[in-house]
Amino acid sequence: MTTERSKKVLLAAPRGYCAGVDRAVVTVQKALEVYGAPVYVRKQIVHNKYVVESLEKHGAIFVEEVNEVPEGATVVFSAHGVSPQVHADSAARHLKTIDATCPLVTKVHNEARRYANEDLEIIMIGHDGHEEVEGTAGEAPGRVTVIEGVDMARTVQPKSGKKLAWLSQTTLSVDETMETVAELKKRFPEIIDPPSDDICYATQNRQEAMKQIAPACDLVLVVGSTNSSNSVRLVEVAKEYGAKNAYLIDYAHEADSAWLHDVNTVGVSSGASVPELLVEDLLKWLADRGYGTVETVTAKEETLLFQLPRELRKDLKK
Repeated sequence: MTTERSKKVLLAAPRGYCAGVDRAVVTVQKALEVYGAPVYVRKQIVHNKYVVESLEKHGAIFVEEVNEVPEGATVVFSAHGVSPQVHADSAARHLKTIDATCPLVTKVHNEARRYANEDLEIIMIGHDGHEEVEGTAGEAPGRVTVIEGVDMARTVQPKSGKKLAWLSQTTLSVDETMETVAELKKRFPEIIDPPSDDICYATQNRQEAMKQIAPACDLVLVVGSTNSSNSVRLVEVAKEYGAKNAYLIDYAHEADSAWLHDVNTVGVSSGASVPELLVEDLLKWLADRGYGTVETVTAKEETLLFQLPRELRKDLKK
């Protein structure tokens, strides 16, 4: 039986904005200040509905491809990165480009380029069609095979005679990726590892915090959008590590009071592209329903910051 006294929230930390997301969002905000509206953004700057809608209200125009941007206009590339072809298409349209690609994604791009220059075939662990995967694959045309997990690792057939290397999307499940790599190494013992782990520190830290709270939770609520890979992973990690139920929501009003039936402990976290005010809204929603006691569980402190893109820093100094 649930009593008011037994109701509580376990709040995961770290959660929300990572350094790459913060840099990308501030990039669009500063570009609007410096150049004035409209500023065009290729794809969603980060995968969060609230952030995109907020920036649209201030004059950002989101497009799918650069051919939708008027010649000579300013365009920001999203945190997920773009292929060299997108840079070439932008130059052909005389666009002023500001590259807000997360530096950790840029690292993976550099690895893909280096492997291609060494004539290696690349197996990339990630979601086919995801912007980050498309951008990375574009650095090594014809050399990248995308696999989505362990099952595909068991069946992938690389070109015969080619040396292999693997890379991964930065926002995957750490556990599942390591399982997939283990399967690849079992089949292809000579496969080359990237020089360092591709999965971003923020993705790992948020999953680690979720692993700590999930076993004690009757319900976990993750704030994030359905197209946010790292947010979706948090829900999966919550269930895998013992939470009885877990849901992904964009806004507090999407939560259902029926989910709270017989629930003592609610776990709360948010994806790496989620502003903290959305978490605060959810905590208020829970407090209104008796879950006013909040205990923060911290897996790791985060202090990393990234500089704004060089092109923008130069114009901010003028």
